[in-house]
Amino acid sequence: MQPNLLNALIQNWPDTLSGHSHLDVALSGGLDSMVLLDLLCRWRDEQGGLQLSATHVHHGISLQADAWLVHCQQQCALRGVPLRTERVRLQRQGGESLEAVARDARYAAFARSPQQVLVLAHHADDQSETALLQLLRGGGVRALAAMPVLRQWQGKWLWRPLLTFSRAQLAAYARQHSLQWVEDDSNADAANYLRNYLRLHTLPALRQRVSGLDARLARSAAQMADAASVLDEMAALDAAQCLSGNVLQLPGWQALSAARQRLLLLHWLGLLGWSSPAPAAMLAFQQAVLAGEAARLQLPQGQILRYRQQLMAVAWYDGPLVLPLACQPGEPLVTPLGKLAWVRKQGGLLEGCTGPAMWLAARKGGETLPQKVGRVALKKLFQTHAVPAALRDAWPLLHHADGTLLAVPGLGISLSYQAQGEGWWPLWQPTAVSRPASG
Repeated sequence: MQPNLLNALIQNWPDTLSGHSHLDVALSGGLDSMVLLDLLCRWRDEQGGLQLSATHVHHGISLQADAWLVHCQQQCALRGVPLRTERVRLQRQGGESLEAVARDARYAAFARSPQQVLVLAHHADDQSETALLQLLRGGGVRALAAMPVLRQWQGKWLWRPLLTFSRAQLAAYARQHSLQWVEDDSNADAANYLRNYLRLHTLPALRQRVSGLDARLARSAAQMADAASVLDEMAALDAAQCLSGNVLQLPGWQALSAARQRLLLLHWLGLLGWSSPAPAAMLAFQQAVLAGEAARLQLPQGQILRYRQQLMAVAWYDGPLVLPLACQPGEPLVTPLGKLAWVRKQGGLLEGCTGPAMWLAARKGGETLPQKVGRVALKKLFQTHAVPAALRDAWPLLHHADGTLLAVPGLGISLSYQAQGEGWWPLWQPTAVSRPASG
């Protein structure tokens, strides 16, 4: 018996979304999204009060992409739904699949929606495909949890109201209501897309052998979601003890079990909005840190470095160098590459050399700093303080207006300008480094 999709959608409106009256529909023009658009328009027209808009992402991959856009424009115009179109350019890097690049571009376009609630047309068949695909990729519990009905994402809500219905049920609704939709010819390409192979060959064969397969996969995904939630709670507790902004304190992290160490690292990367590394890269980094080595974990967004008794997240910076900058003792200075802070301590800068005529400047090379043992090359100073090589070129120097080197923030003060008693000590807290040139 065909379910009443409209009643089910209305009854399953999440309480969490109470107060939100404007929904933005992700509209590809295919069967699934056209059913979703029609259901939401019926809800709006029959119950009133609901505002709708739609977003169509033009990937430019298919020769039919322009025709799909025209179809979406026509269908939205017929229903009185404003349509926002995003044209994206796809650039593959490394071993990324075109499917993954297109998905990332699509969600980046959704993130630019002015609305707070995005509605997606994923259904039960999609959920089964996702769960099986993640299993074949060796995904962890979060990946195996597949897609939630509702979740927060980049300050917005993603709602999937059709997730419990099969594609066959959506197709029956589309025929019953004489809907028009477009067909993506790439959906039939099982040779180049693993998801299509699962949809066209693997899952149909499994459904013949295993009764209630989709319900079983959905149940497993729900159990994985519960497990992921528990792990998130555990990681949040560990983060409260070990994390401070872009720095993770090593003593607390090292006291955790190996599994919780990796879990906390992944949780931290999630808080930063960074991608997760491959399991082998994560394990190698963990082992290097525990062995006391100069560990470094490189990711598309930046790198995690070991510095003293800390792990430090340092993002890539692609902008121009902003130094030199005037600075004042006691007044923090924030730059794209880090923050200059100050503390009062024994052996700080002489009062006479501090003032408005101080500059934070970039290294030029060959500088030396007068110390008790004589003039020390900055390379030696960096080595003594175990500053990671990746941070050294971007580490700024503190100069007097006449060009005299006063200090290397956080590492040393010139003996010629060091107070016998208390004085201002400059500290450098790196947050980014210039991205290395490719090739």
